Amino acid sequence: MLQALRETIHIYHTNDVHSHFERWPKVVHYLQTVRKKHQQNREHMVLLDIGDFIDRFHPLTEASAGKANVILLNDVAYDAITIGNNEGITLSHEQLDTLYTNATFSVIVANIFYENGERPRWMKPYVMMTFGHVRVAFIGVTVPFQTFYELLGWRVADPFDTVAQLIEQLSEKVDAIVLLSHLGINDDEKMAHMFPQLTAILGGHTHHVFEHGKRVNETLLCGAGKFAEYVGCLTLSIDKNSRKVEACAYVQHTDALEDECTETKQKLNHMIEQATNALAQPIVHLPEPLHMDWFSPSPFASLLAQALNEWCESDIAMVNAGVLLASLPKGVVTKGDIHRICPHPINPCKVYLRGSELKEVILQAETEQIKQLRVRGFGFRGEVMGQMVYDGVTIEKETMSDGQAHVRRIFIHHQPIDEQKTYAVATIDMFTFGHLYPEIYRAKKQYYMPEMLRDVLAWKLKNMYQ
Repeated sequence: MLQALRETIHIYHTNDVHSHFERWPKVVHYLQTVRKKHQQNREHMVLLDIGDFIDRFHPLTEASAGKANVILLNDVAYDAITIGNNEGITLSHEQLDTLYTNATFSVIVANIFYENGERPRWMKPYVMMTFGHVRVAFIGVTVPFQTFYELLGWRVADPFDTVAQLIEQLSEKVDAIVLLSHLGINDDEKMAHMFPQLTAILGGHTHHVFEHGKRVNETLLCGAGKFAEYVGCLTLSIDKNSRKVEACAYVQHTDALEDECTETKQKLNHMIEQATNALAQPIVHLPEPLHMDWFSPSPFASLLAQALNEWCESDIAMVNAGVLLASLPKGVVTKGDIHRICPHPINPCKVYLRGSELKEVILQAETEQIKQLRVRGFGFRGEVMGQMVYDGVTIEKETMSDGQAHVRRIFIHHQPIDEQKTYAVATIDMFTFGHLYPEIYRAKKQYYMPEMLRDVLAWKLKNMYQ
């Protein structure tokens, strides 16, 4: 008679924290508590992060290039992580290549390589863990933003091809396969349909929450939202003899937790204070204030549009005023000031539009609906879109019977717009991602990396006032 060889593994997971540390002391206390409980009961526990733990909107991440985030993960004894696009494409090549130098956890990313095709030494395609009598493989993949990775000196492979190869390699060697996927819910569901060998998919990127998981064929999909609002738990019960795996999942809402880790809270406050001091480095001295307004013409927004035009060496420039979160007062401007008013992980971009397409974009941008639009995602960390600001474009408006000002004529460098001519337009990459401006989405594009919008702004201010 076969001896019953059953193991239970408790896999805790976070995703898309995005450097939102408000709940982190509660998360840490919770993870410490469950770890202690599992240790007392001699149960197996694994702790994973599914990417976008960093976000350069936060001064702590900006000042440390993400290394402070790694310290926080080390402190809670994470076993492994994968990376998201915030780790992958908002840091320079060197910053990402050295981000995990002092990590005490495994970094599992199967579809990122150096340009020569070699895998970074700090990165593993998978990790196999043994729990008593059973073995579980953990594979990691991240969203393949190919254009951006290539500009930063990386090669990115198709995650589906990558997972197919690894499943073929690992299936006979392990009792279960768990995928750490920073691809988003649609691709996670596609993975589950394509690969029934996957026991579970721990998801991220699209900030989805599955309170008890979502079953897709043989695979259990999990997701724990964003900003540390939840901690997910996947429990696997594996029978070694039959190779039958039972999986169940739940999420812990962190706002429902009362206790927090005092030590973590104190350490965070100290680290943030150090980051603030590091960002106090002066950039320029303004002889007069730079005023900004989201819905009216302002010198600060105009300066940013001019800076974009010069940086991208374009015919014209357009940028929404909402990317500037505050005015700059007269006096010393620090690196921290620039980060505070322009925290977005957004890059400059040049697109090529025919005059007819540019006209459609401008007409759309000038609507009140777009100006008042509350934007979420695409790198935007502000509140509202605001008015579009141009360099090299003049718009003549006329108040109509509805009481609204409507675009009457558009001039490019004082000449009527030529609908047949192609214009090089400096703008920001967030307009190229969604379908807000279909003409920009479809246009030929040139991205400028690793510099962000705030780097262009600082460059312009230095040129003007130093």
